[in-house]
Amino acid sequence: MKKLTKIITSVMLLMAVFQLSAQDQVVKLYDGKAPGSEDWNWQEAQKYSDLFQTEVVYNVTDPELLVFKPENPNGTAIIIAPGGGFQTLSINREGIDVAKELASKGVTAFVLKYRLIHSKTDTPAKELMEGLKDRDAHYKRSNAIQKLAGEDCKTAIDYVRNHASEFSVDTEKVGVIGFSAGASVILRTVLGEAHSASLPNFAASLYGGPSDELMAKEVPEIPLFISAASDDQLKLAPKSVALYSKWLKTGYPVELHMYAKGGHGFGMKTQNLPVDAWYKRFEDWLTQYKYLK
Repeated sequence: MKKLTKIITSVMLLMAVFQLSAQDQVVKLYDGKAPGSEDWNWQEAQKYSDLFQTEVVYNVTDPELLVFKPENPNGTAIIIAPGGGFQTLSINREGIDVAKELASKGVTAFVLKYRLIHSKTDTPAKELMEGLKDRDAHYKRSNAIQKLAGEDCKTAIDYVRNHASEFSVDTEKVGVIGFSAGASVILRTVLGEAHSASLPNFAASLYGGPSDELMAKEVPEIPLFISAASDDQLKLAPKSVALYSKWLKTGYPVELHMYAKGGHGFGMKTQNLPVDAWYKRFEDWLTQYKYLK
């Protein structure tokens, strides 16, 4: 009997852990096939990447939002775009883990699974690294995907605002945060979109590398948070500095946190370095603009 009780207790604990780790809701962004990729027929998958040492999602054809609802919503919503070179999504470190942290602070968090380059093997991270050996060719190959992913993010912003009452969200407190490739995705909803109904109220770019074409576009009057590491292996730290300078010239609110060490893709990874606390600085920033109480 005691053995049975222990088994039942263990199962209940495992179920509790699973419930805490799972999203509260999954939202499909489009009715039917996503516009622009109607002929995509590959299967979305998720696996642990030994190369990236984290879970990755790949072959996304049906964009979704993973919704994480706080116990006491404060009216703020943040859409999170994970990175992964437009071929994978670092779904935990730059998505779900971020969402859980924000939800614990009262923010309704939405992890965006946007469309990606087709991976032809079950080792998408390896495919990505092979493609990055010719950086220019990779950017050219991913250009069309970037535009589709940008549309996914705009659709996500519209969805959140259109369903604000369902999530106890203030339509004037809808923000976006993107990591690496995800930063380029969210910036497509910001740069050159000053008069768009899909413009978020605030944005955050983490170790992003927006294209020159994107950087040439108009800056809207919204606050921007930026963070990166000087020892970024992809040499993208100057891109964050350039983005900061672009905002600074306009006089619009902008804040930059550049860490000496942290590498590329630090996200919510623990490295026992000052960069581990970047999200606390982000929360301080949100509090300053009254998006956190």
